[in-house]
Amino acid sequence: MRIAIDAMGGDLGPRATVRGAASAALQDSRLALRLYGPRRQLEQEISCLPRRLAAAGSRLEVVDAAGIIAPGQRPSDALRHGGHSSMAAMLEAVAAGEAAAGVSAGNTGALMALGRRALGTVADIPRPAISTAIPTRDQGRCYLLDLGANVEASAERLVDFALMGDLMARHVDGLAAPRVALLNVGVEGTKGTASVREADARLRALAGLDYRGYVEGDGIFSGDVDVVVCDGFVGNAVLKASEGVARMLVARVQATFEAHWSSRLVGVLARPALRRLRGELDPVRYNGASLLGLAGIVVKSHGSADAIGFHYAVQRAVQEVRHDLPRCLAAGLVPRRSAKGRSETVERHVSDSGFLAPGRPGDDDSQQEQR
Repeated sequence: MRIAIDAMGGDLGPRATVRGAASAALQDSRLALRLYGPRRQLEQEISCLPRRLAAAGSRLEVVDAAGIIAPGQRPSDALRHGGHSSMAAMLEAVAAGEAAAGVSAGNTGALMALGRRALGTVADIPRPAISTAIPTRDQGRCYLLDLGANVEASAERLVDFALMGDLMARHVDGLAAPRVALLNVGVEGTKGTASVREADARLRALAGLDYRGYVEGDGIFSGDVDVVVCDGFVGNAVLKASEGVARMLVARVQATFEAHWSSRLVGVLARPALRRLRGELDPVRYNGASLLGLAGIVVKSHGSADAIGFHYAVQRAVQEVRHDLPRCLAAGLVPRRSAKGRSETVERHVSDSGFLAPGRPGDDDSQQEQR
C-alpha cells in the first residue's frame, strides 16, 4: 500500500512529517510512503533520521516538488498558483491512482479546495466535510463533523454530514446502527438556528438512520452517541477547546502529584494509571481528520502535530484505505440522497459509479478555516 505525503505542510516543517512517516513505515511492513517536497531538503531529513527510524529510510521515496502552500494562503490563491506545490502533487498522485491515500498537515482550506479539484466528490455531495474521532466515556469514541470546511452550513449540508458520519462509523468502526445527533444549545425542539431545526426535522424523517435528536456540548463525550453533526465554525471551536481541556487536565494531575513529597510517593504508585490516562486523553492519539465526501482518501493532520501525531494521521489513512471508505460512501449515499427527492441543481455531471467529476479551478468558495 502506497501513501502520498505532503512533507512540507505543518508548523514544525518536514522533520516532523518525515519522522512520522518513517515511524508508520516501521510499524507496517506493507506500507510504502512517497514524500513530496524539495528533494534536497527531504533527502537531508531522511539521512538524519534517528537510529531507531533509520531502517525505514529505504521505504521513503522522494518526489521533487519545489512549491509550498503557505499557512495563510487563501484557497482561491492556492487554486490559481499552487499547481506545482507539494500539496497539489500529493493530491494528483491520489487522483492518478499512484497512491491509495494522501496525508497533509498543511493549510486546511487549500487542501480542501485542491482536493475537490483533483479528486471530485462522491454521490453528488456539493461540499465535503472534515471529521475526526474524539474520546468518550468508557474508552469509546465519537465522530464530530464538520470541523472547519464549512463555516456555515444549511440544513441540506447538515443532513449530508449526518449521512456521511453514519456511513463512516458503520464501515470503519463496524457499528451496525451508529447513534447520530445534532449539536445544539439545548435539547428542546424550539432551540437552535433555523438551519439546525430544519435539519432536525429532515433527519427525523429519514429511514434507516438511528437519529437521537439534539445533544449539548457535554453530551459529545458522554458515550451516548457515535456521530455528532454541526457546522464547521462550531465544530472547530469544540475540537480546539476539548484539546486544550485535555492537555490542561493531564498537566494539572501531574502537577498535583509533584507538589509535595507525600503526593510524589502516591504519584509513583499511581504512575501506571496516570500513563494510561495520559494516553487516553492525549489529542495526539486522535490526530488525523478525514476529508469526507472527496472521491479519494485524504487525511488532514493537525498543523502543530509532531512526529508521533503525524504517525497517527498516516495510520488513519491506512485504516480508511483498508475499508475502501470513498466507495462505501458512494454506495451508501446515492440511494439515501435520491430517496430524499432533492430539487437541488447540480452543476457538474455524476458518473455511474456515484463519483462527482473533479471541479473546475475556480469553483471553490473560500469557506475553509485554515488550521
